[in-house]
Formats: sequence, structure tokens, C-alpha cells
Amino acid sequence: MKKTVIYVFTMLLACVTLSTYAQEQPRIPEASSTQTIIQDFGLGKITVTYSRPNVKGRKIFGGINPYGQVWRTGANAATTITFSENVLVEGNKVPAGTYSLFSIPEQNSWTIILNKTAKQWGAYSYKQADDLVRFTVKPITVKEKRETFTMQFANSTTKTTDLYIVWDHTAVPMHLQTDDDAQITANIEKLMQGDIKKRPYFNAIQYYYENDKDLKKAMTWVLEAEKLEPSAPWYKLWKARIQLKMGNKAAAITTAQQGIKLAKASDDDEYVRLNEAVIAQAKD
Repeated sequence: MKKTVIYVFTMLLACVTLSTYAQEQPRIPEASSTQTIIQDFGLGKITVTYSRPNVKGRKIFGGINPYGQVWRTGANAATTITFSENVLVEGNKVPAGTYSLFSIPEQNSWTIILNKTAKQWGAYSYKQADDLVRFTVKPITVKEKRETFTMQFANSTTKTTDLYIVWDHTAVPMHLQTDDDAQITANIEKLMQGDIKKRPYFNAIQYYYENDKDLKKAMTWVLEAEKLEPSAPWYKLWKARIQLKMGNKAAAITTAQQGIKLAKASDDDEYVRLNEAVIAQAKD
């Protein structure tokens, strides 16, 4: 019994000592910090997780990142990109899922790789046999130096976005498109058949206008929305834009003038400016 008590006490003391040792260990920052960026896209999201090395006075492409070699597209673990919905990346169909994002830098073109093995350290265990897609894009030389390796989204709409790889004086764009227009349209049609007071008029009108869908149907929705909110300058704006897109410049100018009047009555400078822009466009 005495030996058992001594054994248990020794084990407890060891656990406490290890726990205390772990807690007392000092922390230091990673040389290449980790960042996760998330972009709403269509009906889903795109998530990119990557590590961010710095230039530190070194030659980057053609230097520490040799031309013609597979690169992890960052530092530490390979960069990952997650699509919650099916997308098109530079015209290539990519199913929803998480992928490693590798690249092969060249002076005049880059090969971008989406690899089905998502969790890898660097490119040391990279296997081309696991690639989902490969495609080439053109790098852009930028005047302003980017010290820290950066990935960022730009030019985002309801259907498209651009993902940029930027480091030193080089930027590499990738164009992405949603692959869910049919589902979005079906969702809109269903919602627009519900209670007239709960219909998402603004979003439905905007989507149909921006994606060159049935403008006559969008105009019907505008007229319904105007009855519900007769003092709303935003519906005058979208009505004017649709009229202009349908080729009726005179009607667009008249509607935009009505929108300006409503916007001024509610001290809404933004919609004064937006309606004025439609008038200027119609007069060109």
C-alpha cells in the first residue's frame, strides 16, 4: 500500500512539473506570419490560408524562388484554398473542397496548381499525380514594392473575383467565376413568389441587371417595389439604369431626375450622385 501511494504521488508530481515547464516556456513570433482571408462568393465563400515571408533585401523570383521549380506559394506549410461551392478558376471547373495552392514561377508566365492533397509542409512531398488542375497566367510587374508576401481578392462581384499573389515587384492574378448562376436564379424566382412585402426586390433587381438577365422581369419588380416604397431613391436609380440598358435614354433621364428629387428630400447625397451619374451616361 505504501509503495502504491509513493508511486501515485511521484506520477502526480511529474505531471505537475511537466505542466509547469510547458507553461513557463517563452514564446517567439513566427518569422513568416500566418494569415487567413475569406471572400464571400456567389452562394458560398473562398478561404485562403498562407504564411507571409518578407523580402529582407533578397532577390525573390529567379533568386530564393528559382524559376521553373514548384513553390509552396508562401512559407511553412503549403498554401491552402477552400471553396464552399463549385467554382471556375481561369475557366477550369473546381469542385467544392480544400486544395493546396502551388505555383511554378517563370519570368513571363506562371503555372498555378491546385493539388488534391491539402495538408503538406512546403512542396517537399508534392506529387503531380495528385494535381486537380494546372493553368498558366501572366505575371504583372508593379512599381510599388510589396515587402511582405500577400494574397488578396480584388474586383469582386456577385459572380466573379480576382485572387492576386503579390510579392516584391510581382503580382500574379487569377480570375474566378461562380458556377451557381442557375441555383441563384432559381432561389430568386422562388423568393419573388412569396409574400409581396417580404420579397428581396433590391437584391433580385440588382442581380438581374448586373448579370444581363431578363430586364423586363427586373422592370416589373422595380414597379412593384416603387409601390411599396414610393419615396425610395434607390428604386428610381435601378429603374433608370434598366431603362438606359434597354436603350430608352429619355426615360432613364426622367427617372433619374425623380430619384435625385427623392434623394435630396431625404438628405441622401449618395443617391443624388448615383442618379446624376445615370443622367450623365444617358447624355453621352
